[in-house]
Amino acid sequence: MKIARKTVRSGAAAAALLGALLLMTPTPAHAVPKEIIALQTQVQQLMDMVQRLQSTVDSRFGVLQHMVEQTADETNQMTQVVNDLQQKVNNQGNGVSGKIDAVSGQVQSLNDSIDELKSRIAKVDKQLQDMQSQLQNIQTPPPATGLPGDTGQPGSQPAAQGGQPNAPSGGVAPDGKPMAGTPAVNAAPPLQATFQAGLRDFNAAKYSVAESEFSDVVHYYPMDDLSGSAQFYLGEIAYRQKKYEDAIKAYNGVLEGFSGNVNAPTAQLHKADCLFKTDKRQAGIQELRSLIHRYPQTTEAAHARTKLNGMGVRINPRSGE
Repeated sequence: MKIARKTVRSGAAAAALLGALLLMTPTPAHAVPKEIIALQTQVQQLMDMVQRLQSTVDSRFGVLQHMVEQTADETNQMTQVVNDLQQKVNNQGNGVSGKIDAVSGQVQSLNDSIDELKSRIAKVDKQLQDMQSQLQNIQTPPPATGLPGDTGQPGSQPAAQGGQPNAPSGGVAPDGKPMAGTPAVNAAPPLQATFQAGLRDFNAAKYSVAESEFSDVVHYYPMDDLSGSAQFYLGEIAYRQKKYEDAIKAYNGVLEGFSGNVNAPTAQLHKADCLFKTDKRQAGIQELRSLIHRYPQTTEAAHARTKLNGMGVRINPRSGE
């Protein structure tokens, strides 16, 4: 637009200069005045045309400048609207993220409660089984001991030597030894001391000794919470010895019987690793997804997300996947 205006102005200046030169040129005595007048008239018409063209260009340039300013204003308004919309979207996203975190925390609390309830139900079921087993042992009469003087008749008692009354079942002989037919009673080792000893031996890489101590905790105190931790360390011992199948079984014992134990998330993470090491890729992926679902706010869940992302696997599977 500036070039057009410069061109028009240059043309007007050239026409004015031409007219001035014509006027300044001396007229010969024999020149015809009519031709000079006609030439001057044409020059004047040319100057008028240049002026009208310049006026038209100025008018159109003003309209174009107004349109540009109007477009700039509309662009600014649209930019402001987009910024406001982006701000609203960000605020809604933050609100949704906060709600998701709250729901995740509630889901984790619910899962923990369910796991704790399952653990208590398993303990009660184990106690009922033990009580039933004890009741059956009480109702079943002991077999004949074959002591001297036994007549083999039901209800008959062997005669005691030296005229002494018969000792009750499960008594002790005069020499201090258990009488024949008396079941040997193994005293349970102390819980805390045995567990701490197993932990020290585990940290010292004395795996065979630690395995025995943790096994005693699980055997003698199956209902105690430390039994779940002992079960976890049994899996850790097998894991470090690359006995992955045995480790998976031990970790399953933690997840099924002690899902509320503090070591349960680590047990599930290491179980998934064992599945990957035994070429069970899909089972390992499902285990990592289960870990994220059951313990979403734990460090182990964060490791599971990182591992799945590194494998290029979706954390939330599609329908039918």
